[in-house]
Amino acid sequence: MTEITSAVSLEKKDNIGILAIDNPPVNALGIKVRKGLADGIEMAEKDSDIEAMVIMGRGRAFSAGADIREFGKPMEEPHLPDVLGKIENCSKPVVAAIQGTTFGGGLETALSCHFRIAVKNASFGLPEVKLGLLPGASGTQRLPRVMGVEKALNMITSGNPIGVKEALDSGLIDEIAEGELEDAAVAFAKKVLSEKRPIVKVSEKEDQIAYAREHPEIFDEFRKKNARRFRGFEAPEACIKAVEAAVNKPFKEGVKYERQLFAELMEGSQSAAQRYYFFAERQVSKIPDIPKDTPTYDINKVGIIGAGTMGGGIAMNFANAGIPVKIVDQKQDFLDRGLGVIRDNYERSASKGKMTQDDVEKRMGLITGTMSMEDLSDVDLVIEAVYENIDLKKDIFKRLDSICKDGAILATNTSYLDVNEIAAETGRPEWVLGLHFFSPANVMRLLEIVRAEKTSKEVLATALAIARKIRKIAAVVGVCYGFAGNRMFAQRKRESERLVLEGAPPTQIDKVIYDFGFPMGPFALADLIGIDVGWDRDNSNSRTLQEVLCEMGRLGQKSGAGYYKYEKGSRTPIQDPEVEKIIADFAAKQGIKRRDDITDEEILERCIYPIINEGAKIIEEKIAVRPSDLDVIWVNGYGWPIYRGGPMFYADLVGLDKVLETMKKYEAKFGDEWKPAGLLEKLVNEGKKFGDLNG
Repeated sequence: MTEITSAVSLEKKDNIGILAIDNPPVNALGIKVRKGLADGIEMAEKDSDIEAMVIMGRGRAFSAGADIREFGKPMEEPHLPDVLGKIENCSKPVVAAIQGTTFGGGLETALSCHFRIAVKNASFGLPEVKLGLLPGASGTQRLPRVMGVEKALNMITSGNPIGVKEALDSGLIDEIAEGELEDAAVAFAKKVLSEKRPIVKVSEKEDQIAYAREHPEIFDEFRKKNARRFRGFEAPEACIKAVEAAVNKPFKEGVKYERQLFAELMEGSQSAAQRYYFFAERQVSKIPDIPKDTPTYDINKVGIIGAGTMGGGIAMNFANAGIPVKIVDQKQDFLDRGLGVIRDNYERSASKGKMTQDDVEKRMGLITGTMSMEDLSDVDLVIEAVYENIDLKKDIFKRLDSICKDGAILATNTSYLDVNEIAAETGRPEWVLGLHFFSPANVMRLLEIVRAEKTSKEVLATALAIARKIRKIAAVVGVCYGFAGNRMFAQRKRESERLVLEGAPPTQIDKVIYDFGFPMGPFALADLIGIDVGWDRDNSNSRTLQEVLCEMGRLGQKSGAGYYKYEKGSRTPIQDPEVEKIIADFAAKQGIKRRDDITDEEILERCIYPIINEGAKIIEEKIAVRPSDLDVIWVNGYGWPIYRGGPMFYADLVGLDKVLETMKKYEAKFGDEWKPAGLLEKLVNEGKKFGDLNG
């Protein structure tokens, strides 16, 4: 065996050269791999004993693609497109032997080979779009030539991988390997030689793109079909344009255009935001004082108190992970209704082909209901999910302390309340923490883990481990009213409600927020959730706009009217002059002078900048570990558009000096609620960004 670089070696098996990538953990295509492949092909060309080549990856992957650590830095030669050109133009047959993940540049490398063989567990993908990019080493040009335009468009614009069967059926690979991959690949290469198969250069294939050349409407139809999914994103459209070039331009011109589009995306703010978020999501679970080797406890049985929407959704997360769950509620009909909702959710998933009926029954078999809290005596984790009443929660935890075994973790799903106060009701405060799931809990990926004053490191480490097991993105936060996400969200809620009273119609505010990239604006969201959430019917006295609307029966979508009106059976909001009169009348009673000069810019500033400012306070108070954690919370819990990175990244993008100036402008106009955070002023004075605090 010859070591070409520290990451690539060349060895011979009879007349077959094996060029092996060994760059743990995922064989990323850094400079040592690129140089090794380029030099290895040259060596094989000169070696008369080698008649064919196999390129493969050692370890668990062929290659997971580019080394993302090189992004934003000057790229050392040889560049990947040049390496792939050498592979494709090799005069000897080159076989890609694929195992594990073959993503991004890894798949582009495989496509530059003349033949491809893969093991049964291999997966193939071009995930660059998820980083705000497109495949930049001829992936948009070669993939359509192998599997056809429509399949290639789906794969490139979604970034989602496919399995080996689909790869074989679509022509992406030539054969599924049996037995050891290396042996199978060598045998395949020898068969190519013995059968005198012609070398297949993907760049020269035309049959798969000919149909699209004659039917260019394919592209506009694809755009229309996916308009909702692509809304606001720049990369998917660039991907489509690149595939159009594969159809309509010679290969070399298409590659040149692909590189142009790639460079434009790389230099843009969206890709910067999405690449930032990629690292932020991987950093969020790293807590400075919780080492990797911190012991954790086994969670084999879980108890949930409350069979409502939240409790049922939480139960599904654990059942999905194969963990038995006991749900406690005070009445049998509450339990029956809650278990019925869970079954309905699973049945809907089965009807859409997302699981089998056997899966439904297996998961339902893991969930049992009881009216006795004493039945939780043997569980390893209890999650309380009752409504937001501090006295009720304190009473529940006092009872749990006497019922649950030593070593059981006690968690509250509270969205706002003081976890320290709740923990103090027990004799084991070090075993208490908050697990704030977001609704619907079986769908939303975010989990705020609330670290109370006395929560032990082992309990916190266990919570982080169980979050991974139930496929949640966990962000650790400290105790304060609303923790991190809801505390920041309250700022937008306050300003949107003030703006509507000052004269901006709900439609204008919602459009500004929607156009910024959120799934919906604050008033459409309120109608969806229900305006009566948090409304105290018994003590309602028309003191707030919420009370006025609820007293009139305008509860949102469920009543057919809220801030908007809704046709029967429809969720589409319709502008309602009646509600605008209700708002104007209420504002007049409050002595609020309305105006008609509220601009979209003012709406955006007043709805977004207070979120940023509150985030700065949260970092300053050490409620969150780092600014990027707040961005992860907002992307996953509140619909912040990922192509804007999160509120703290966005603040850095627009400039903290501009944010500070705007805060001061509105402080002079509206008072102390707009007072800039001390950290914001400090960073501006020091010429720093929130990103400098991420570590």
